[in-house]
Amino acid sequence: MSAASPRIGIIGTGAIGGFYGVMLARAGFDVHFLLRSEYAAVRERGLQVNSAVHGPLLLAQPQVYCDPAQMPACDWLLVGAKSTSNDALGSIIAQLAAPGCKVVVLQNGLDVEDAIRPYLPESVHLLGGLCAICAHRSAPGVVEHQALGGVNLGYHSGPADDDAQAQLALLNEMVEMFRQAGVDSSAMPSLAQARWMKLVWNVPFNGLSALLDAGTEALLGNEDSRSQVKAIMQEVCATAQALGHAIPEDFAEKLLIGTARMPDYLPSMYHDRFQCRPMELDAIYAAPLDAADRVGVAMPKTELLYRTLRFLETRSHG
Repeated sequence: MSAASPRIGIIGTGAIGGFYGVMLARAGFDVHFLLRSEYAAVRERGLQVNSAVHGPLLLAQPQVYCDPAQMPACDWLLVGAKSTSNDALGSIIAQLAAPGCKVVVLQNGLDVEDAIRPYLPESVHLLGGLCAICAHRSAPGVVEHQALGGVNLGYHSGPADDDAQAQLALLNEMVEMFRQAGVDSSAMPSLAQARWMKLVWNVPFNGLSALLDAGTEALLGNEDSRSQVKAIMQEVCATAQALGHAIPEDFAEKLLIGTARMPDYLPSMYHDRFQCRPMELDAIYAAPLDAADRVGVAMPKTELLYRTLRFLETRSHG
């Protein structure tokens, strides 16, 4: 391993890990994939990305592992698993991180890095990745990529805590690797601000799609649901502003316009609910609501959505 030819590990090879891992591997990077339930299928048939942007992509012989003990230590680790598994992921990430490793958490929600940081050695850098992508897994080892794909990166914690220049250099290293792989990427000066900006979209669309059994086209095409989307967006923006994160005044409206131009999309929480998987309620709802409470901002529509989703989750999983 070296800075010139880093070893990249993918932890959680679903829609997110699968897409970015395939893109990086096809660009010539040394990529290793950790899988569990889909290991046999991927080892036999490879990783397939059916992309509306890049065309059909097949990684016929990916370097795959079902046991982290058999996977080599990596310079970079991209965490594509859902935040619902973070309690179990910490020790695996620590086991696979080479000295000075850079761990990039490609998850939705707030404070997701905080759940992983206690497991990591002090020598490991922890970064956050904000993915703007329409993708889902349609079968074991098969990713459907409908649109977008960019990743914004921010520094969370590690040896470069007090060195802004070193942080930017690390971020730009990953940005350049993504760009070489055909993935648009940028370094963000504030990870916390970037996460709140992504929550402006995730809080309304993820929850309402799961609750109402509807994709983005239906949610925006109906006057009632569109008004709820906009009202929830405004609550998230108000909380972010109260926390000191500058959100452009027209940001929510621009997100609505951009979403209307996308193909009809069913967000990840929709798939989680209707495939009977745990929904990311803590990271996408509980953590932002706690933050709002700390600064005295009311988010009644967001809280109602959260409580309703929690009822459905409890009813399904106990």
